[in-house]
Amino acid sequence: MNQEQLDKVRNGKGFIAALDQSGGSTPKALKLYGIEADAYDGDTAMFDLIHQMRSRIITSPSFGGDRVLGAILFEQTMDRQIDGVDTAQYLWDNKQVVPFLKVDKGLEDEAAGAQVMKPIDGLAELLERAKAKGVFGTKMRSVIKLADEAGVKAVVDQQFDIGRQIVAAGLVPIIEPEIDIHSPQKAEAEELLKAAILEQANSLGPDETVMLKLTLPEVDGFYQELVDHPNVARVVALSGGYTREDANARLARNPGVIASFSRALTEGLSAQQSDDEFNKVLDTSVEGIYQASIA
Repeated sequence: MNQEQLDKVRNGKGFIAALDQSGGSTPKALKLYGIEADAYDGDTAMFDLIHQMRSRIITSPSFGGDRVLGAILFEQTMDRQIDGVDTAQYLWDNKQVVPFLKVDKGLEDEAAGAQVMKPIDGLAELLERAKAKGVFGTKMRSVIKLADEAGVKAVVDQQFDIGRQIVAAGLVPIIEPEIDIHSPQKAEAEELLKAAILEQANSLGPDETVMLKLTLPEVDGFYQELVDHPNVARVVALSGGYTREDANARLARNPGVIASFSRALTEGLSAQQSDDEFNKVLDTSVEGIYQASIA
């Protein structure tokens, strides 16, 4: 583990950019960026376009380690290059932004009000490849829709079981048990989730470090025990479908929690913008999320 990167993640001011839209969410991300589905043919062209978008964000003067602590990458992004340099290496060497990799392979069907992750085939090999490319940590997402104790426990147990494998491989996992913002039992689900995470976090060894990515809670400061937990390097928040304005407002009311926004980060960016326009919109977005993260 890179100690300089760990120190930045633990103590730095800023937020984590989620640039990890994968196959299913890429067409939507491109459409929001002003590229309709009829503008490309097939997955190869689609992934070329999304890499152009991500490269434009990462190389922008508005995107740097002064306000962005880390960036979460899709596997294909890790395997591609920016200006002739592997993406993860470019992020750290050129921008001082800590690179993370999305490792999950999507979600199983809903059971007990939750969706656990599909099996992550080839995880050990992927982690070795990520380490060789300079990746610091990982991210994997599950979803909780109802306040069902069995469903919440299944999600958290799976996340920490795989998280321990990632820690053993020398990487820091971002554990992401998202609670659907539209859940009719969101606050109740948050109670169950916090209890389950605390139980698992308390069972970690002194050298086992994880991060948490959680939906912004209904009660301000609700996850403070997790923010303060010695085994938790950082608690980050997903925007979860809230607008950037709403997400920033909620985030600012949760001291110690920082953003890890995806759609809220790229809101307002367009392929049709000039570089000046693009950089100005991105700067406004980055600054707003940064200020909410340090509040």
